[in-house]
Amino acid sequence: MNLRILDDTAWFPPVEEALDDGLLAVGGSLSVEMLLLAYRSGIFPWYNEGEPPLWWSPDPRFVLFPGELKVSKSMRQVLKANRFDFRVNTAFGQVIRNCGAVYREGQDGTWITNDIIEAYTRLHGLGYAHSAEAWLDGKLVGGLYGIRLGHSFFGESMFAHESNASKFAFINWVQLLQADGVKIIDCQVYTPHLESLGARMINRADFLEAIQM
Repeated sequence: MNLRILDDTAWFPPVEEALDDGLLAVGGSLSVEMLLLAYRSGIFPWYNEGEPPLWWSPDPRFVLFPGELKVSKSMRQVLKANRFDFRVNTAFGQVIRNCGAVYREGQDGTWITNDIIEAYTRLHGLGYAHSAEAWLDGKLVGGLYGIRLGHSFFGESMFAHESNASKFAFINWVQLLQADGVKIIDCQVYTPHLESLGARMINRADFLEAIQM
């Protein structure tokens, strides 16, 4: 199957046309319209600097249902100790730049390019992109960002400069989202870190049905 080459028009081929690794299409723009259509369609951008945008819709999909969040005994102690302060949307730009600076084994450089930062900062200004943050002694030490659409949150990336800081932010954020009616959190692709917090694989058809709720 040949990959679809996109232009700047906000459209995508059916996700069933994705390759076995989830790659669906190449090209297009990072406009607000394109990105929102992507997330609503179960698609996300992920590519390296110097490449055209690559659009993915893997099957199966790695997700967390908020009611299945796992908080270990050690993390319960971290939460109870109130070592970190939890904040939302107070430093979105710092969070996304810190996520872009994280070294990830097997990756050459970062996929959080200046174009990505600019695009998601626009989404943040429109109320779609959010940051959940862990602060320590007045300094940002961990956090995550992603897109909220209705009853779904699409997680993009996280970072930590202190042990357990990203988990602290994530757990607080999931609990806040659950209280606000969010039914599913998209974690995109498997990581053992998020599996330990309760994320699991579901098939793409079930994921697409869930994000339409």
